[in-house]
Amino acid sequence: MQELRVALLNASYNDDATRRNFERDVAADVRSFAANEGDLPDGYEYDAVIVSGSGASVYGDEPWIPPLLEWVDGAIDRNLPMLGVCFGHQLLAHALGGEVRDMGEYELGYREIERVGDSELLSGLSERFLAFTTHSDEVVQLPPGAESIAENDYSIQGFRAGRVFGVQFHPEYDRDTAELVTRGKDLPEERIRAVFDGITAANVDLATDAKGLFDNFLEFAARFDRGESERERERGSTVR
Repeated sequence: MQELRVALLNASYNDDATRRNFERDVAADVRSFAANEGDLPDGYEYDAVIVSGSGASVYGDEPWIPPLLEWVDGAIDRNLPMLGVCFGHQLLAHALGGEVRDMGEYELGYREIERVGDSELLSGLSERFLAFTTHSDEVVQLPPGAESIAENDYSIQGFRAGRVFGVQFHPEYDRDTAELVTRGKDLPEERIRAVFDGITAANVDLATDAKGLFDNFLEFAARFDRGESERERERGSTVR
C-alpha cells in the first residue's frame, strides 16, 4: 500500500519537539506546517490531517487561529480524515459547533483515561489506559452528532464526528517532552514536583500503549481515497 500523506498542522510553541514526536509515531509521509506562524498547506491534497497541541486557546486572539480554522473548515467540507490532539481536539470540536471553555485549573501529568463505547480509534487499548495530559481548556459541549469516546474525572478526553476525531491527551509525548512541558508551567513548585514524581519509567512505558491510536487512525484514513472524498463533496455529504 502506498504510504499515506498526512498534513501535520503544528500549532505548538515547542515546534521541534512536536514535529519530532509526530514524525516518529505516525507511520506515514508526514508534512509539517508551522500553523502558529501562519504556515498552512496550499491545498488539500492529503490523505489525512493531524492538528497538534498548543499553548494557545481556541477562543484566544492570536492572529494565526482564524486562518487555521478556515483551513480546517475546508478540510472538513472535503471529508478528509482528521485527528486533533489537545488544542487540536478543542479546535476541531469548535469548528464543528462544539463549545470550549477555560477549566479554571490545570490537568497535568500522567492520568488514567476511560474508554467510552467501542471507538475504532482506541481499538486495542485497555478500557482504562494511561496517557499524559496538559491542558487548562476543555470541550464542555460536543458538536452536534458527535459522540464521546473517552473521558476521565476532569473532562471529555476524546470524541468522534464522522471522519473527525479528537483526543484531549497526548499520545505522542515521550519522557523528554513530558518533562519539558511540565517545567514550563507557571504553577506552584509543589505541584510541579508532584507531576515530576509521576514521570517514571513505569508510567512512560504504560503510556506508550496510547500511541497505538495513530496506527488506528491511519488504518481508518486508508479506507478513503481522495477520489471518494471529492465524490462525496460533490453530493454535498460532509461530517457536519
